[in-house]
Amino acid sequence: MSSTTLELKQAGITFGGLKAVSALDLSVAEGALVGLIGPNGAGKTTVFNLITGIYLPTEGDIHFQGRSIVGAGPTKIAAGGIGRTFQNIRLFGGLTVLENVTVAMHRHASATLFEHVLRVGRHAADERNAVDEGRKLLDTFGLLPLADQAADALPYGLRRRLEIARALATRPRLLLLDEPAAGMNPSEADDLMHLVRWVRDTFGVSILLIEHHMPVVMGICERITVIDHGSRIAEGTPQHIRQDPAVIEAYLGADVSEHGHPPPEAHP
Repeated sequence: MSSTTLELKQAGITFGGLKAVSALDLSVAEGALVGLIGPNGAGKTTVFNLITGIYLPTEGDIHFQGRSIVGAGPTKIAAGGIGRTFQNIRLFGGLTVLENVTVAMHRHASATLFEHVLRVGRHAADERNAVDEGRKLLDTFGLLPLADQAADALPYGLRRRLEIARALATRPRLLLLDEPAAGMNPSEADDLMHLVRWVRDTFGVSILLIEHHMPVVMGICERITVIDHGSRIAEGTPQHIRQDPAVIEAYLGADVSEHGHPPPEAHP
């Protein structure tokens, strides 16, 4: 993993005089699985919004695969290879499991908008390819038997699994996961931990993960960046983060050095 997939260079953003993220340096190596953690209001989701072009940084730069993506906009950034999930699941509840995945694949369709609207030319071939690839992806995720079910009828854990599958349908090189274990019980969170590692290894994507469930973060992330009040306060291996005094004071709590998780009141 010698090359860098993502690099934030002194990146920051100010809202009405308030620095939400300040001079942040953060990098994700090719094929790496990196965690981003911090207390409530630390700026974690704002960082994701900067990376995906929802927000325009007011300072610094953001490079993806060696090129600046500042100002590119969400559509172009997504098409360029950055996929994302959200803390609150955003599936198309009225569509089937298969349709949720095939919709994401239209980004790589060969037909023009005119051909799709009139359902002529390359439209039919694109639809067949999307269905074929979608079914293969669902099979890989163990969701193929549910392909024709409505997405909003799935149990919570399977909806999370589908959301990750849909993000992968866009063929990203970098996958941003925003609190994927939110709302999960310990058994579901453990399954998710194995799923995220499997996704990285199977699809060869780099992953940047926001998560408050410390057993997940400490269990799968190779490196962790910790931010507080929009600034980086620590970066290193899980073992280093567990023992960092600044991290313990700002977020994790003394229990982290022994148990790998913060006290209940310290959740971000």
